[in-house]
Amino acid sequence: MQNLSTNLPPSSPSDSAEEVRSFFDKYFTSQITFPVNQIDAVVGFFLKNGFDEQAAKSIAIVLLNQAKIDNVNPLQLVDTLKAMDSAQLSRVVTEILNLYRERSSSLGFKTISTEETLESRNIAQ
Repeated sequence: MQNLSTNLPPSSPSDSAEEVRSFFDKYFTSQITFPVNQIDAVVGFFLKNGFDEQAAKSIAIVLLNQAKIDNVNPLQLVDTLKAMDSAQLSRVVTEILNLYRERSSSLGFKTISTEETLESRNIAQ
């Protein structure tokens, strides 16, 4: 075969196993679609509440997937979340994300204990 000079980008040689690999890479995944207005509303809610863009998108996908599984309108879910203050929202988001994480790790937050115990009086501060 003769090599020709061209301005086109180099083409990769076709791999006969590429089609098979592509089929099995997508075999166990089902494509789920959501209306754009729902995606924008959920992502916008988390962006408005101080979440980073990537975090807002990740949480939105988790909420949208779960809403689809539970057959719940995601916009009603967002309306429920609007009633929460930032601390409550952080706790709810943490719980939701922990349900979707591997069991070997979990997210958490520090709470300051205001309870006085008998043992604490013996600890020098």
